[in-house]
Parts: sequence; structure tokens; C-alpha cells
Amino acid sequence: MEFRTDRSTFAETVTWAARVLPARSPMPVLGGLLLAAEGSTLRVSGLDYEASACIEVPVDTVRPGKALVMGRRLLDICRVLPEGPVECAIEASRFTVTGAGTSFGLSLLPLDDYPALPDLPELRGAVDAGEFAAAVAHVVVAAGRDDALPVLTGIRVSLDGGTMTLAATDRYRFAVRTLGWKPDSGAGPADVVVPARRLAEIARSLSRTGMVRVALGDGSIGFGNAGMRTTVRLLDGRLPRHDKLFTMESPVVTVTDRAPLLEAVRRVAVVAEGDSPVRLDFSPEAVHLHAGYEDDVASQRLPSRLEGADDIMVAFNPGYLTDALSAMDSHSVRFDLLGPGQRALLTGLSTPDAEPDPSHRHLLMSVKPLM
Repeated sequence: MEFRTDRSTFAETVTWAARVLPARSPMPVLGGLLLAAEGSTLRVSGLDYEASACIEVPVDTVRPGKALVMGRRLLDICRVLPEGPVECAIEASRFTVTGAGTSFGLSLLPLDDYPALPDLPELRGAVDAGEFAAAVAHVVVAAGRDDALPVLTGIRVSLDGGTMTLAATDRYRFAVRTLGWKPDSGAGPADVVVPARRLAEIARSLSRTGMVRVALGDGSIGFGNAGMRTTVRLLDGRLPRHDKLFTMESPVVTVTDRAPLLEAVRRVAVVAEGDSPVRLDFSPEAVHLHAGYEDDVASQRLPSRLEGADDIMVAFNPGYLTDALSAMDSHSVRFDLLGPGQRALLTGLSTPDAEPDPSHRHLLMSVKPLM
């Protein structure tokens, strides 16, 4: 095996495939990246028990062949390679990487022990990569991190006609985002749960590739475009439905500019110890933020609009509220409030007087602060 390419192409290719490599594995070969050069194409593949990745890029192949090398070590080499042409080859029992007078040698792993890459499941349709990446980023903040409840560490992906719905919850908050997609003819509805961390990595890595093909099969979901394809195993179970939770009976409605509110929450929360809440006192024309107890306190007042009551007080975990506001890209945010210790629905508004955008909503449980 011998091929030539440039440092940036090689580094980007290795980085993309190495995303799926396990941090630790009882099978050393799963820490490897498989490089296959044939014709004018280099294919780099990686996998573990949960996910796989494969990417193809054009190279100048001198001698076709395959090499299995430790992926993270190759990734470290790519990060320090000088800019310019790179030549890779198998010499004796080593894989060599040479560029701009710098040379590295890596031991080869046994090819026969490397598992076959899983096939891409059945193609279901396509979605705009940038819109999909933004939607995943909006909901992933609400995904759970407790591995004792695996299904809550996932993102629900629901496909129904031309609508894709993404949802995540850790029981204390619930984020939902809907977007359009283009299903293939005959593609039926689907409702699956994908590991949140994996889906976020995949969406981010494909965000600039135009339209991304979505594939779904028995136990796995796949994405692919522009010479890249990746699969990830689905989580067992189902996330709770959000429909009833997001239905608010006679709420008090407030509207506030989002960015100033986010800045104010971050500012006053510096005196909040641990998860002690940030309190929001809404009046007809303002919202007054408070945080801290006894001598360590902070407050700030912002313009706001209140409908349905003379005043209302709610309080939130500052981290949860910050995550929800940060995930939105709207000018203003609408709060539908039921009162302390009850559900609060946050919806983005393009302008303070605009209709709520139902495509992106975030539900938080408010808490009862110490008075």
C-alpha cells in the first residue's frame, strides 16, 4: 500500500472516522482505523459496538492495499503533521506517514481480526444537514446523562410524512424541535430513540454537506452524504409523549427579549450556590431577577410584558434555564406559566409581537424558592 495526499485532507478524513472509536475496548482492534487505498480513492473506517463511520476521499494511489493502525495515535500524528504533501505507505511491518521532512512509523494491527463494517440500513429520505444539526443542538441540552436510565440519554427521532420531530427529556425539562424533511416514496412513519451524544456528533460533523440521507433499519439508524456514511445503534424503549405536557390550561403569558434575559440569568447566578434557583418576579412591564441568600445576593431588572395576571413569581434551576435560552436563536422568548413548582413552557418569538413558533419549544419544571 502507498498513496499520496495533502495534510489537511488526510487530517480531516482521519478525524471524521476516529469520532466513533471507543475510549476503551476489550478488543484492541476496535481501537484501530482501517485504511484502504484503491484506484483514486482512500476509504477510512472505524467502529465500535455502538457506532460505525466510513469516509472516502480522492488520493493519488501508487500501490493499492489495506492497513489497520491505532486510530488515536494516527489522529495525534495528523494534528502535528506540517502543512503540505503527505505520503503514506506500508514498509515491512509498519505504516509510515511522511511529510515535509517529518516521518512517523506505526505498527500494524491484524486485519483478519477486524470486524466487518455494518451495512447502511434502508434509506428513508433526506434532510437539510444544516437545519438538522441546528435542531439536534437545540434539543440535546435536555437529554439525560444518567446511564442508569439509558432511554433518557437519547433523542427521540420521529418521522411522519414530511415532518421530523426531535425530542429529549431528563424528567426535569423537555425540549422539542420539528423540521421538514423529504421522505422517499413509500417510506412509512417511524419513532426511535438515538443516543444523544452520538447523534449530536453525527449532526455536527455533517452540518456542511447539503442534504443528508437518513436510513433506518432493525436496531440502527444511519446517515450519509458526500462520501461519508455513519451508523449508530438505537436505544431500547420510548421517551414519554410531550403532547399533554405541552398543553397549558389558562397560563399567564410573559414576553421578554431573549438575549438580555440570558445574560441576566448568567450574571445573577454567580451567587447561586449549587443548584439554588434563580427567581423571576414578573409584573406588567418588567421582570426582576433574584439569586442568592442572606448576604450573597444579586438582582437585575429587565423590560417585560405580562398578560393574564397582575404579577407572577417563578423560579428555575439556573443551569436549566440557561440551557433552554441558549438553545434558542429567536429575538424574544414567551413564557407560558402556571405558577411556582409547576410547568413552564418557553417558546421562541421572531419579534415580541409575533406568533409563537411551535417548531421549537422547551418545557421546564419551575421550583418553589425559599422566600
